[in-house]
Amino acid sequence: MMKTKTFIFSLLVCVCCVQNTVAQTHHINVDIKKPLYSVQKTMYGIFFEDINYGADGGLYAEMVKNRSFEFPQHLLGWTTFGNVEVRTDNARFARNPHYVRLSSPGHKEKRTGLDNEGFFGISLQSASEYRFSLWAKTQQGKSAIRVELIDRESNVLTFQKISIDSKEWKKYAIILKAPSTVANARLRIFLDSSESVDLEHISLFPVDTWKGRENGLRRDLAQALADLHPGVFRFPGGCIVEGVNLETRYQWKNSVGEVENRPLNENRWEYTFPHRFFPDYFQSYGLGFYEFFVLSEDIGAEPLPVINCGLACQYQNWENAQAHVAVSDLEPYIQDALDLIEFANGDESTTWGKLRAEMGHPAAFNLKFLAVGNEQWGKFYAERLEVFVKALREKHPEIKIIGSAGPSPDGKEFDYGWAEMKRLKADLVDEHYYKNPAWFLANANRYDNYDRRMPKIFAGEYACHVPNRKNNFEAALSEAAFMTGLERNADIVQMCTYAPLFAHIEGWQWRPDLIWFDNLRSVRSVNWYVQQLYATHAGTHVLKTTENKLAISGADSLYASSVIDKEKNAVYLKIVNASTQKLKVRYTLLGFAKGEHNFTHTLLHADNLDAENTLDKPFTVVPQSAQYTFSDNILEIELKSQSFNVFEIKL
Repeated sequence: MMKTKTFIFSLLVCVCCVQNTVAQTHHINVDIKKPLYSVQKTMYGIFFEDINYGADGGLYAEMVKNRSFEFPQHLLGWTTFGNVEVRTDNARFARNPHYVRLSSPGHKEKRTGLDNEGFFGISLQSASEYRFSLWAKTQQGKSAIRVELIDRESNVLTFQKISIDSKEWKKYAIILKAPSTVANARLRIFLDSSESVDLEHISLFPVDTWKGRENGLRRDLAQALADLHPGVFRFPGGCIVEGVNLETRYQWKNSVGEVENRPLNENRWEYTFPHRFFPDYFQSYGLGFYEFFVLSEDIGAEPLPVINCGLACQYQNWENAQAHVAVSDLEPYIQDALDLIEFANGDESTTWGKLRAEMGHPAAFNLKFLAVGNEQWGKFYAERLEVFVKALREKHPEIKIIGSAGPSPDGKEFDYGWAEMKRLKADLVDEHYYKNPAWFLANANRYDNYDRRMPKIFAGEYACHVPNRKNNFEAALSEAAFMTGLERNADIVQMCTYAPLFAHIEGWQWRPDLIWFDNLRSVRSVNWYVQQLYATHAGTHVLKTTENKLAISGADSLYASSVIDKEKNAVYLKIVNASTQKLKVRYTLLGFAKGEHNFTHTLLHADNLDAENTLDKPFTVVPQSAQYTFSDNILEIELKSQSFNVFEIKL
């Protein structure tokens, strides 16, 4: 997606100057000699929440919906025929007790069986292999089932038979190979014997998952996360941490241990949006806290779990005290937090450290951060957070605590939240903002005058919203401009994560989203490329970057920041031209050696602000790179209108 060309940059500029008239030159000074302050490794990261079918039906590669028959309507997602019965007696898994019994239909020309619709269909890639597995037992003697993948017209694409040879629950697995690419297939299972058979936890995964793991992640979606090179990974939410009520909150202990025995949870996003109801949206917890920690390790990001603080979703319960846990009754919630730290960091002699080791990871995950509460506000939150802070400081002073400033970037609740975060001495404060392009441009200087004695800042959820549109170039450009202010203020802004992360093209409820997908394809939004450019050019220290001794934050629609990378021996200049005309810029790099220097210019540009990357046209707006030269310490450039530019200069 990157194109590299080599030109003599000064000649290119001369040609451009002849052809186009541009505004007066901006003179920008960048002080290479005196780096200001460190950029944290966690500066640019990602945030995952199971919204828009981001987990089941998305990143989590399971292809069978309601695989353990635990949905409230136990056969939702399944079509049955013949003699099929849902049972719970003699269950194999205590927390998932339901299973189905297939019995003779009573006539040799009839059939008993069931088939599964998957998540918006089951999609198959030609020549790809799929691992089918289930737990099964017979009533007496031996039995058999026939497993098929069929298309929408019920044509059999591939099949295999499985002999069920035990009266005790036993796991069986086969590999099915798709003969062709099919966007909307189904899984069908027949009873292939006169003897009854019991079936539980019916599962279908692509063999080719991320890192080849059996309970694995969808490869292309996980790769899109790895390619962002994130420094921090926040999970599992988001509002699902709170739940519509406390009974449906995310409980991390339910998401670990053997995957077959992780209980189903109702997804908080089932009925939130009247225009996008998904009554069959549940969490299998197959993608649980263990998998989140492993994914963090895989992609080189610091794990940042969010825990419930005793509050249900305040949006849906407002000031209803009965919906929340009383401050005096928080002990189980605090213990959950302490046990989570033990699960992540404890050795094998501890209860939860032992479980982590048994799951396949004897080494600690080295957890450093813990967010207490998601997007809470007001006295309800502060008085509960205070109890958590006291307990965590006493038991684990090494863990940095992240508190919330509420759902808005300003206002009464925001101000109250900040005052309480200072009083409670939170290590970082989580600020959220979902605003329009004008807000992002106007707030690029948001942190320039923040009190440096404050707790540090985590921009935990942000995205630019263009009304009634998905992700487009205007939103991405506005975010790029805003992020120059995050980078310029890296002494207090230590983490930022775009949100939401994923959206199924048929199952979205919220937009924009960083990565869109269907069952076969995925597309990285223009916003994704902005995030990647910042993360891959994060540097190690901020450089003073000014025009007329002022930060470059909106004058003439220009936004800029600069960093030095002492490890890679490079300087990265980031600059956004949000105007509709070209702009000339003359960088003076103070402290730069004389002579000729090579640099790489990476450009993200579109003439049309509505331009977007789609599944059918995924590379409409992507970065383009070329190499040039300049002399001494003066770099003169001409910026395209509506462009985000990154200049990489080797020292």
